[in-house]
Amino acid sequence: MSQPAITLWSDADYFSPYVMSVYVALAEKGVPFAVKTVNLDRGEHLSPQWQGYALTRRVPVLEIEGFELSESSAIDEYLEERFAPPEWERIYPHDLQKRARARQIQAWLRSDLGPIREERSTDVVFNGAKKPALSAEGQKAAAKLFDTATSLLAHGQQNLFGEWCIADTDLALMLNRLVLNGDAVPQPLADYAAFQWQRASVQRYVALSAKRPD
Repeated sequence: MSQPAITLWSDADYFSPYVMSVYVALAEKGVPFAVKTVNLDRGEHLSPQWQGYALTRRVPVLEIEGFELSESSAIDEYLEERFAPPEWERIYPHDLQKRARARQIQAWLRSDLGPIREERSTDVVFNGAKKPALSAEGQKAAAKLFDTATSLLAHGQQNLFGEWCIADTDLALMLNRLVLNGDAVPQPLADYAAFQWQRASVQRYVALSAKRPD
């Protein structure tokens, strides 16, 4: 059976943590896909000529067999169902409750911790930028991140649920906003983020950001 043509739309710099989540999900699934970019800095995503998803005007966008979908967590879940285990690799835990917890973690990382996202942009993660000390609000958000991540990883394993899932990549990226800036991060969490960052699919995306056009 021939594989469907899949296109992932990304920002031109490959700095989007949400594009990264979808890219890693696709890579882990092992399905062939093409990547197209739109320059957000130049406002190309707002142009009527943009061939991506007109409803939200932002990335990532997944195109597959005439179907367009935005919002990274929705795309991740769609890919898990569209390319379902056991034929395809799993990106969410097999256990129902663990799978729900992984989705909860993804939603939390996208809806909370705003000061970290604002004060530690992914320019830190993918471009080696250094930012000033965290504000009081940033410190509160970091403390909340550390407390929650420590609780989630209290079992002492290298993955959230004993086996890798896409929520591991998302959590590691949030932690690396701080780790790679040189902020003080509890060592077990820094070790967890470093371990997750070495995953082949993650390194493939990091390599894309390193090759972005100047």
